[in-house]
Amino acid sequence: MSFFPKISFQHEVEEYLTKVFRNKELIAALGAQEAENKYQSLLSHLSHPPGFTTVRVNTHLASVRHVKKLLFEEIQKQFKGLRVPVLEHPKLQDVLLIPVIGPRQDLEKHISEVIVGAQCGYAVLRGAHVYVPGIVSTSRSVKAGDLVSVYSDIEGNCKRGAKEFNGVKVFLGNGISELSRSEIFSSTGPLKGLGVRMIEPVYLSPSFDNVLPSHLFLQNLPSVVVSHILNPQPGEKILDMCAAPGGKTTHLATLMHDQGEVIAMDKIANKVKKIKQNAELLQLNCIKAFCYDGTRALSVEKREDRQEGPPFLPESFDRILLDAPCSGMGQRPNMAYSSTLKEVTSYQPLQRKLFTVAVKLLKPGGVLVYSTCTITLAENEEQVAWALKTFPCLQLHPQEPHIGGEGMKGAGLSLDELKLLQRFDPSAVTLQGMDINSLQDSREDDLISLANKDCIGFFIAKFIKSNSK
Repeated sequence: MSFFPKISFQHEVEEYLTKVFRNKELIAALGAQEAENKYQSLLSHLSHPPGFTTVRVNTHLASVRHVKKLLFEEIQKQFKGLRVPVLEHPKLQDVLLIPVIGPRQDLEKHISEVIVGAQCGYAVLRGAHVYVPGIVSTSRSVKAGDLVSVYSDIEGNCKRGAKEFNGVKVFLGNGISELSRSEIFSSTGPLKGLGVRMIEPVYLSPSFDNVLPSHLFLQNLPSVVVSHILNPQPGEKILDMCAAPGGKTTHLATLMHDQGEVIAMDKIANKVKKIKQNAELLQLNCIKAFCYDGTRALSVEKREDRQEGPPFLPESFDRILLDAPCSGMGQRPNMAYSSTLKEVTSYQPLQRKLFTVAVKLLKPGGVLVYSTCTITLAENEEQVAWALKTFPCLQLHPQEPHIGGEGMKGAGLSLDELKLLQRFDPSAVTLQGMDINSLQDSREDDLISLANKDCIGFFIAKFIKSNSK
């Protein structure tokens, strides 16, 4: 059941993806029609939010059971007594899952409209309220306290401050405007703060604005799985090469019981600041964050003994997470992907540079986990094939927990190699809505199984570096 239109791409990107998902290996295995059906299903899923909100509990400060109780009470308060369950994940002991109710198709639309940018719109579909910087236009008569219908300008064609917009827009639900039109578009500069409080969103997800901030971290399910697969141990030295905004960094530190050292790098200063803020908020002391380009993180000269930060000597780390910069096509919801083919294909060489540095920085016997939040072969299975050919010291290793599907055919990997990979493919489950009645009739095991599949598109590979030189 598709509520929104399928994700749209620039023509060249669409042609590129069509070839990826109709490759010879895949068609030989599935048949042309089944391969096409899976691809079309994936495009529909990408424009819709995942079926569950995933919350990682900061077990450094609180127990899962305690946070689950507090979260259940908070959701009941937000949803005015609606009993939406909070589920514990059986294979990820620090994860809580909240089913998303929707899409709600019986909402009445109001005359007054607020148009928001695409990114703001996607956040609203995942439970956020509308903040002033995300507002692009409003009807001319909007006043504080008015009931308004909120729409997303998914193609970015609405002019800021316009009094009406008749282009492509997607209905996100209804809310109460906190400000008048003149306040929103004040000439004294952009305001901050809440613009529209959502009261009837198309998808009902809890808002996490200032909700248990030191106890919870909002993360997509596969992003939590990655840290468990790296499996850092207390006392080890870990590198998170492309770490912002710090969700995985703080998770690694938590899994190590804050004992050892987690080095987090990102080349954008504001993002490094965010990592440090998250570490402080979650009260984790073993994290050291540096503004540094991961492709330059290998030192070719002797270091000062007291030097903490990059560049690092070869074989400095017990485990390395390379959650690589990628084309981001697995993110949900996304109704209009704007990158060009040149941009999409620029990531593979960058990922290989980072990967090469990671292999050199890893100790013999160490673990390297490579992940992306995209769906292409070039950035996922092709990278694995390249890595195994380029670095004889690397071996693919089984992943625990293995919650997603196996790798996708098309990169020349063997069936055994594909089984060692983990690809989260939203098209693995039928696109379906969830209302409160069907939710209460569902078994918990079935909901967990659905949550494992109805998430963002994601890819994980785990390598061990052999002891032999």
